[in-house]
Amino acid sequence: MHGVTARGKGSFHLEVFNHFRLVPGHPASDARHHEGERIHHSMKAGCLALKTHRSLNKEAASGSEGLKSLSPMNTPLSASSPTDCNGQPLLFQDLGARQVVADFSGGILSTDGGALLLRQADHRLGLSRSLAECFDDQRDPRFVDHQLPELLAQRLNGLALGYEDVNDHDTVRHDPLLAVACNKRDPLGQDRCFTDNRGVALAASATLNRLELSNSKRTRCHKLPHNPRKIEACLLTLGTRCLPKYAREIVVDLDAMGHLLHGTQEGRHFSAYYDDYCYLPLYVFVGDVPLWAQLRTSDADAASGVVPALEKIVAALRQRCRRARIILRADSGFCREEIMAWCERQPRVVYYCLGLAKNSVLIGKLQPALAAARARRCLSGAPSARVFAEFEYQTQKTWSRSRRVIGKAEVMTAGDNPRFLVTNLPVGGFKGEADRTRFQPQRLYEEFYCGRGEMENVLKQQTLDLAADRMSTHHLASNQLRLWLATFAYLLLERVRAWGLAGTELASATVGSVRLKLLKVAAQVTVSVRRVYVRLSSADPLQALFRLCHRRLLAPASASG
Repeated sequence: MHGVTARGKGSFHLEVFNHFRLVPGHPASDARHHEGERIHHSMKAGCLALKTHRSLNKEAASGSEGLKSLSPMNTPLSASSPTDCNGQPLLFQDLGARQVVADFSGGILSTDGGALLLRQADHRLGLSRSLAECFDDQRDPRFVDHQLPELLAQRLNGLALGYEDVNDHDTVRHDPLLAVACNKRDPLGQDRCFTDNRGVALAASATLNRLELSNSKRTRCHKLPHNPRKIEACLLTLGTRCLPKYAREIVVDLDAMGHLLHGTQEGRHFSAYYDDYCYLPLYVFVGDVPLWAQLRTSDADAASGVVPALEKIVAALRQRCRRARIILRADSGFCREEIMAWCERQPRVVYYCLGLAKNSVLIGKLQPALAAARARRCLSGAPSARVFAEFEYQTQKTWSRSRRVIGKAEVMTAGDNPRFLVTNLPVGGFKGEADRTRFQPQRLYEEFYCGRGEMENVLKQQTLDLAADRMSTHHLASNQLRLWLATFAYLLLERVRAWGLAGTELASATVGSVRLKLLKVAAQVTVSVRRVYVRLSSADPLQALFRLCHRRLLAPASASG
């Protein structure tokens, strides 16, 4: 503790009694401790002298210099004594002639100033409002503090801001800025039904957990069941709404991704491919926009359930983009007769470009190209060489017709690397296009098919930045809901990036980088009767970008998506 004693006529000397340096049982230490308490009780104004009397700064600095000669801030980890005071300033190592003092008097602060941008994107997209229509609220409205759109906005904003666990909301529910993002009328929570809950505006983890489990448990506490078909349609509708209405070509990417399980979740199966227990969800994207996220068990084929999903997806795309040609792109896990035959049967044909697993017949057909690749590598001295070939191919039993196959004959230092794909895209391109060679073998493989690697990067963002693989509930239905919520949160961040950051340095950034650089802004929140005033950090290096994003999100949505 600190005390001020008079020494000499008209002068004061600041003495700093460091109780961390007291030695228990030592007579000098005990005397010093009792003397400090006596001075503390007799001169209470001494605690405020450090903050209110500028005339003492010079003397305080000289006192600190004297202490530095005794000990370079050797503070033990445990700091408790009868003289501790929670309101007392925290002293740190001096900075030259300046003291470094801290306390907890900063008021209401938040680390998520960018939540205001998420709120604006949510309002423009209608995400929370549309998703709430997929739930059935069976609660008694007299005792409801948190409406369905507010609960869903809290969960989605939490995921977008990096709070992927439901337990995180026991802490972040105290943040009034997050309450503003969830459209809480009173961000300070003084309008809660029960007095014990007042002062906290947002829902606790238990309430959010009941939201996720209401389809799997039938108790008096679980009264928020959801309709899976409606949520599926909601994602598809919101996703297609983000596409350009007058697009001429739409490339639909399909992929399956193993989400590992670490418990006894419902539907868990061992996957030989992933060498672990996992789920195998089906994802469908158009560019960066998600259209489909279906949780499946790993005991089925990767292409299981794809045709029923494509029927709904293609119908929605035809309704949104009436003139667009649709091209399906996926790896060899989706090269199945039922998928290709379905595409070929459509009144307006759906084109496909699918990876094809190699076999002895395909490698035999590629032998001339492999020989040419070996000769080219020997003559050029390059570490690798590749030659492309095209031929018709039909399996003996599974395919109903012969199809166009592209073979890549690549010879590397490590050996041969033959790859194949099957497609119904015309080799001469489409009529009316300026570039009629983009579907020739080499360009089709290197420029078009290999472009599907971008979808794998999007799926990495789903898992690494939004924890879409956090399947920690027991029930399959609640884990499917978690997968949907993570996908909706990705869509929300993607819209912030597409609408607000196009043409900027963050236009192609991952959603994790957008969160870190744009949304994680320190803010001071002041709530009054008339307004919520948010003071963002003056040291934010991306203030101009934040203002640009805000201005763009406030602009009316264009008809082109």
